[in-house]
Amino acid sequence: MFDFGLPAPGVLGGLDDAGLVEAMRAAGRLQAAWLARVFAAAAELYHRREAEQEIANREIWAIDGWEAVAAEIAAAQGISRGRAAGQLRIGLALAERLPGLAALFAAGVVDYQVVAAVVHRTDLMLDPDAIPRMDRWLERNAARWGTWSRNRIVEAVDYWVQVLEPAAVREARTFDQSRHIGISPQHSGLAEIFGDVRTSDALAFDQRLTELAATVCKSDPRTKDERRADALSALTAGAATMVCECGTPDCPAATGDAPVGAVMIHVLAERATLDGHSETPGYVPGFGGLSAEAVRRVAKSAKLRTVRHPNDAPPEPGYRPSAALADFIRCRDLTCRFPGCGRSAEFADIDHTVPYPLGPTHASNLKLLCRLHHLLKTFWTGENGWRDRQEPDGTVIWTAPTGHTYITKPGGALYFPQLAVPTGELDLPTWSPVGNRGLMMPTRRRTRTQDRAYRIWLERNHNEARIAVEAVEAAEAAQRRAHAACNDPPPF
Repeated sequence: MFDFGLPAPGVLGGLDDAGLVEAMRAAGRLQAAWLARVFAAAAELYHRREAEQEIANREIWAIDGWEAVAAEIAAAQGISRGRAAGQLRIGLALAERLPGLAALFAAGVVDYQVVAAVVHRTDLMLDPDAIPRMDRWLERNAARWGTWSRNRIVEAVDYWVQVLEPAAVREARTFDQSRHIGISPQHSGLAEIFGDVRTSDALAFDQRLTELAATVCKSDPRTKDERRADALSALTAGAATMVCECGTPDCPAATGDAPVGAVMIHVLAERATLDGHSETPGYVPGFGGLSAEAVRRVAKSAKLRTVRHPNDAPPEPGYRPSAALADFIRCRDLTCRFPGCGRSAEFADIDHTVPYPLGPTHASNLKLLCRLHHLLKTFWTGENGWRDRQEPDGTVIWTAPTGHTYITKPGGALYFPQLAVPTGELDLPTWSPVGNRGLMMPTRRRTRTQDRAYRIWLERNHNEARIAVEAVEAAEAAQRRAHAACNDPPPF
């Protein structure tokens, strides 16, 4: 344990300016040191699980030992699978390849930004002599990088990777490979669209919005910018024109509502909001609240479906729930119910907590699980597996392989509490998996280790080809210079 000299929050008011600055510096070191312990614990847990025979036998499973440990890490901290996998990847790199850098991290001398950049930029190094030399160089120099930008850190690390193992320099990401489109909620009823696309596509998109914005009559009350923004609705619906909002019955541009395309957006709202008797906002999964006025405007051209609470209805026959029951489960849960997972309902399966037919098709025995966590729950069972129990209000209690318990609440009830009204007690049997269930687990073509080795080989192969071309070009340039020197002697 390290003593960072960090004062308790209650005494900060009694410190002078210099004391406050020192408190901030100590807190920064402590934050790095504790994060280093999280990563180290993740790596140690993986090594222990890897030593178990059943983990080794599941390398070809779609949900392999890596995914199983990442799930434990995510549940323990209440974080997403992606963040947990990132912690595991960095933790293993520090433990297995860069112990010197790991010691600096554990002492709070370097922070997460430095560690993450170094691990990524050295990931292609394979030379058993070069890796320890890189680690020793980092021990001597990385402590000074706290004020550096990520680009400056990358420049320094890449330089020494090139010195020690030229084929291991990470390829620069081209601008074309970084193209993307993102959507971010701004405030009620609005969202921001941003990204980088190819110039030809951007010009065509811009022109098409302008063309659609011009299909309304001159009496339309919207500005040109507003019409261009609203043109996106017609564009996504595959309509040839926009709906004019002039309000006149004899509008020369009137063509009726834009046709409904294949795009579907789910909005949850109370009936009283739709009827105008309430100003309770609606909810758009993944974006948040939608004002009551916006809900009513959207409802004019939307397909409405009533979600009914099943109350204490009896179990349904068969394995597959009815459309009404499935709608309720998806609205009640909103996301995957595994601890830390936020995968939305549209990408999730409806899972029987107690497997059918031992457990009935009933709201008190059904929940959402994304495919990854559905497979984890189904196949990673037994003494070192996961167990789950569900309560009538939709609460799910998970028990991890270590015996720790984690509780998840249905997401829809956060916005519409009536969705969490209990759906009835069930007398469910205790159960345990029978037989070799692993025979039914989807498998991968290559193990995760083989996939990683292939990706490293591919990138190193590109580097080696580039180095060979550069060597040939350099030799040809040297020949040209030598030839020019022979044909153009000095003037004496």
